[in-house]
Amino acid sequence: MKFIINSQRMRKSAFTSGIFSLFLCATLSMSAGLPVSADTSETIDAAKQARRELPIDSNAYTAWPTGPTISAKAAVLMDANSGCILYNKNMDERMYPASTTKMLTCLIAAEKCQLDEPVTITRTAVESVPSDGSSIGSNPGNVLPMNECLYAILVASANEVASSVAEHIAGSTEAFADMMNEKAKELGCTNTHFVNANGLYDSNHYTSAHDLALIAKAFFENDTLLRVGNVGTHHFASTATQPQDFYKTNKHKLITGEISYEGIIGGKTGYTAEAGQTLVTGCDRGDMRLICVVMFEDTPDQFYDTTTLFDYGYQNFNLESAAKLDNTYSIGNGNFFLTGREIFDHSNAILSFAPGSNIILPNMASIEDLESTITFTGEKTGHVADISYSFYGHSVGVVPLITADKVPPAPSVSVTTPVVTTDSDTEEDAEPHYVFINVRSVVFWIIVVGGSMIVLMLLGSMLHSRQDLRHNRYRRRSMKRDLRMKRRMEGRERRRRIRHRY
Repeated sequence: MKFIINSQRMRKSAFTSGIFSLFLCATLSMSAGLPVSADTSETIDAAKQARRELPIDSNAYTAWPTGPTISAKAAVLMDANSGCILYNKNMDERMYPASTTKMLTCLIAAEKCQLDEPVTITRTAVESVPSDGSSIGSNPGNVLPMNECLYAILVASANEVASSVAEHIAGSTEAFADMMNEKAKELGCTNTHFVNANGLYDSNHYTSAHDLALIAKAFFENDTLLRVGNVGTHHFASTATQPQDFYKTNKHKLITGEISYEGIIGGKTGYTAEAGQTLVTGCDRGDMRLICVVMFEDTPDQFYDTTTLFDYGYQNFNLESAAKLDNTYSIGNGNFFLTGREIFDHSNAILSFAPGSNIILPNMASIEDLESTITFTGEKTGHVADISYSFYGHSVGVVPLITADKVPPAPSVSVTTPVVTTDSDTEEDAEPHYVFINVRSVVFWIIVVGGSMIVLMLLGSMLHSRQDLRHNRYRRRSMKRDLRMKRRMEGRERRRRIRHRY
């Protein structure tokens, strides 16, 4: 009897262990971003190793610093200032973005809406969220100000809030998706097509690591999103239109500080079984802002691969001022002065790089290693041309060449003359009137004009001396001629007297 009981206990224990093992395998499969099938940890490790062995495209760039090996299927490290790609691994391959989609959703919302604008949570938005999808548990009819919606989307990755914002702005998620695709194209995306505002899986909802970096660049240039998107934990206080009171913690461990890294300015996580772990992160150090995107990762590798790429960027590259490095396209002007308005309608414009024009270079590179090409824009608004710089064929920055009347004058080389307003002038109509003085040209022309005057004076003096010499010669000849005539007359008179005497 005792043996039978023990056998039953053993079978029960074995059954429990088997169930636990299956559950563990399923959990590991889900965390690896793979469908819940018979995948084992060995399969997951093999898939990760296969991704690590994928070629790193940027390592093929001539004289470029060798990039690190990571387990992401696709990744990019981009300098936000110059747009230069520092690290490229499959960056243009179309992949599923998951919740990183919400960065573009929030960018459009921040550009088109006021922060206190009320947004109603819709029933369609709530019902579209799967049972395992991220949300803040909103009920249909709850109303949140747009500012709180941004926190809900970026901190809590709330799917129902993202869809409600889309419906609020465009009337439907489909119409909002059209706006997203138009905005993505405007930002330079070439491998992106969105069909929803939250990133839930759809075979027609895709982007690339490069395109996500371009979206992130615009995202981090928005002050509101820069503030909201870098919050570790947010308190959602109860209101009359939203009765729940709760806290939500960001899943981005570099933002919360769970994984510490200096200079993090925000970002967004994303996960679906089809997309794997996807992460977008921005980082500021000194004057360099880098954007890192990793796609299809296993947790927590997405965070450590991101810090590895940031280390690679900050250790191997420097941001340099185009104006300090290159004087090929610097100031060249034929006038002494250039005013804010044309003088006699034919002033020659002083050319200069636009403020903040930078290029990024590997640590050991110099301006002599670069090639530059100029493309004229044909615009009449001061933007004359674009200068494209490349390092052994790889772009390291494109900077605008503008007329100096678009650049505030430097105190050492300019004099500022304020505009005198009349009664008819308004604050909007009055524009600053600058007078630019090209010191080099002024000194050069002073020397030229002064030297010319001295030469002219010497030539005049020599000419005057030659005239005096000619005049004196003429006078001497005249005197000699008069003397000869006088002597002839005297001789004739003497001979006449002698004849008259005899």
